[in-house]
Amino acid sequence: MSQDSVLLSRSGAGNANAARRPDPVTEPRVVRWILTGIALLFLALFLALPLVAVFYQALSKGVAFYFESLADPDAVSAIKLTLLTAAIAVPLNLVFGLAASWCIAKFEFRGKALLTTLIDLPFSVSPVISGLIYVLMFGAQGWFGPWLADHNVQIIFAVPGIVLATIFVTFPFVARELIPLMQAQGNDEEEAAHVLGASGWQIFRRVTLPNVKWGLLYGVILCNARAMGEFGAVSVVSGHIRGQTDTMPLHVEILYNEYNFSAAFAVASVLALLALVTLGLKLLAERHMSAELASARDVPAHAGPVSKPSTQSTNTAAQSVQ
Repeated sequence: MSQDSVLLSRSGAGNANAARRPDPVTEPRVVRWILTGIALLFLALFLALPLVAVFYQALSKGVAFYFESLADPDAVSAIKLTLLTAAIAVPLNLVFGLAASWCIAKFEFRGKALLTTLIDLPFSVSPVISGLIYVLMFGAQGWFGPWLADHNVQIIFAVPGIVLATIFVTFPFVARELIPLMQAQGNDEEEAAHVLGASGWQIFRRVTLPNVKWGLLYGVILCNARAMGEFGAVSVVSGHIRGQTDTMPLHVEILYNEYNFSAAFAVASVLALLALVTLGLKLLAERHMSAELASARDVPAHAGPVSKPSTQSTNTAAQSVQ
C-alpha cells in the first residue's frame, strides 16, 4: 500500500472517530433542562417573588391608603431629598468618570496604576466606613468641625453630607464602564482627527464622545440606581432627622421599625419602580454597548507607535470634524 493511501485511510478513520465523539460544549438535553429550571426557580424565589410581595403589601390596605402614604409630608420630603441627591451626585460623577477614563485610556503617565486602584476604592470599603470617614472629617469633633462651626457651615446631619457620601460610593461606576470601552476602541480616530487639524475639544466632542455614548449612558444608569438606593453611608451622615435628612431607604426603615408596614412598603414600591425602569434602560444601553465593543474589537488598536493613521480612521475622523 502506498504512503498516500495510508495517510488517506488514517485521516478517514480520524474523521469517523471525530464524528462519533460528542461535541464537548453541547450538554445533553436533560442537563440543559435541569440547569434552566434551577435558574428560573432561583429567579422566581429570590427576585420575582419579593418584588410581587413588595407591591402586594403596599396595596394591602387599598389604593387610597397607598397614595396617602406617598403624600405624607415626611415621605414627600424623603422622595425630594433622594431625587436631589441623585441630581447632584450623578452629574458630578459623570464629569469625573469622563475625565478619569479619558486620562487612563488615552495617555501613559506615572501613577496610572495608582489612579486606577483609587477609582476602585469604594468597591472595597464598606459604605458605613466611608460615612464614618466624613463624620471624622466634618463632624463637630472632626478635623474641620470647629472651623465649620465658626463659619456656620453644617455638613454632617445635613444635605451636603448626604451628597458627599453618595458621591463617594458611586463615583467608580461611570469610569469603570468607560475605561475598557475606550481602551478597546484605541486612539486611531483621535490621532486622525488631530492630523486633520481638529482641536482637543473638537476631538473629544465629535470623535470620542459619540463613540462612548452608550457606555456612558450605561454607567450613568448604574450610578443613578446606586445613588437612589444607598443606605449605609447615608445612614451614618444623615442623623435620621425626620422630614429633613431622611432619604427613601432611610424613611422605609423608620416606617418599618414603627410597624407601619403598609406605608413602608408603599415607599419601597417607589424604589422598586425606579429599579425596574433602571433595569429596562440598563438592558437597552447594554445591548448598544456590546455592539460598540464588538465593532471596536474588529479593528484592534496598534501595539506600537503609529506613524500614519489608517485610511478608514482618517475618513471617519474627517466626517466627524467637518
